[in-house]
Amino acid sequence: MSSEKVDVNLTVNGESHSVSVEPRELLAQTLRERLDYTSINIGCESTLCGACTIHVDGKAIKSCTRLTVQEDGSEIRTVQTLSNDGVLGDLQTAFSEEHALQCGYCTPGILMTVDEYLDNNPDPSRDEIRSEALQGNLCRCTGYENIVDAIDVASDALEE
Repeated sequence: MSSEKVDVNLTVNGESHSVSVEPRELLAQTLRERLDYTSINIGCESTLCGACTIHVDGKAIKSCTRLTVQEDGSEIRTVQTLSNDGVLGDLQTAFSEEHALQCGYCTPGILMTVDEYLDNNPDPSRDEIRSEALQGNLCRCTGYENIVDAIDVASDALEE
């Protein structure tokens, strides 16, 4: 495999970046290690845990198995975009108030997954939250009850 670097242009959270990467470099690595977006956590490198979930061109994706070169020209959002000038968004506030995190490692990925889910389904039932909204995200600490509570509260806030 060629080790020649490829120039890639990314817009992350509204900020333009040009980086030279090897063709095999993963998007999660580029964002976390080169561009210092440390909310992207790498847990499994196989799309199973969801800790690396971000939005690319409006769609939640797992960045641990996407090559950076695949996203040249893409618009990327990380969990930081859910807050505004340091004020937590509704989903983040619900997670805080419902104690939906313990170690916090999975939280950015879950928030990004659920953010997209609620855009498409703003009033899910608790069963839908469990079976659909959290699909592809693992939390090893909480047992999910408080996470489900937080998503339920956040979806109620969307209705208001």
